[in-house]
Amino acid sequence: MSDPAFEAITKARNQASSGNPTGAANTLEAYLATDPHNTKPRLVLAEIAIRDLQDVSYGLMQLDVILDLDPDNTDAMKAKVSVLARDKRNNKETDELFKRLVELCPSGDLYNEYARFLRNQITDFRRSGEYYEKAIATDPSNYVYHQNYAVLLLNDLRDYQKAKAELELLMEIKPADPKIRSNYDKLMRTKFDKDGNLKRSWKDKLRHRSPAHRGIRNAHLCLRSS
Repeated sequence: MSDPAFEAITKARNQASSGNPTGAANTLEAYLATDPHNTKPRLVLAEIAIRDLQDVSYGLMQLDVILDLDPDNTDAMKAKVSVLARDKRNNKETDELFKRLVELCPSGDLYNEYARFLRNQITDFRRSGEYYEKAIATDPSNYVYHQNYAVLLLNDLRDYQKAKAELELLMEIKPADPKIRSNYDKLMRTKFDKDGNLKRSWKDKLRHRSPAHRGIRNAHLCLRSS
């Protein structure tokens, strides 16, 4: 038995791959005129519009039609979030879509993508770290997840103990990677003492001054403020 939707999708994909995306879009539009509620050919139309025709607004319109017909269509959500995440002006909508996606179809790759979005677009470093940890929990040997988390720990959260542990794991996964070894050596040289203990920052040193010294300091401050 023939499947007209499958045939239209196959023809459109062949047209797009042979350099005729306009013909591909026409093929799918003609089919959808007879079957407007079928989300599969509409999703392919959206992908061709965005990727091949560079018509983002038309592609997003098709994705919105799919989500009106099927609000839990995760393929349409993923396609839409990949477009919206390019522009910080869409951050609120993108964040909501990511939240919905991780509820409907949690996976390591999705957690990783959400964590990257939270770090790069929203600069919510704490939440980014939480989702990198979720990604790692799904696949503890995934080099990319550990690498992305290590970058966040080193540059943004500045949690050097956790960063040290992540870099050590990365060296176990890829022992021949000179960049990871270089970053680890630099971290140990700048942030840890010769015994492997984390060096105290100048802020920590100020906080840990003796009570007597703090009393003298406070007296000086009071004198100057009077």
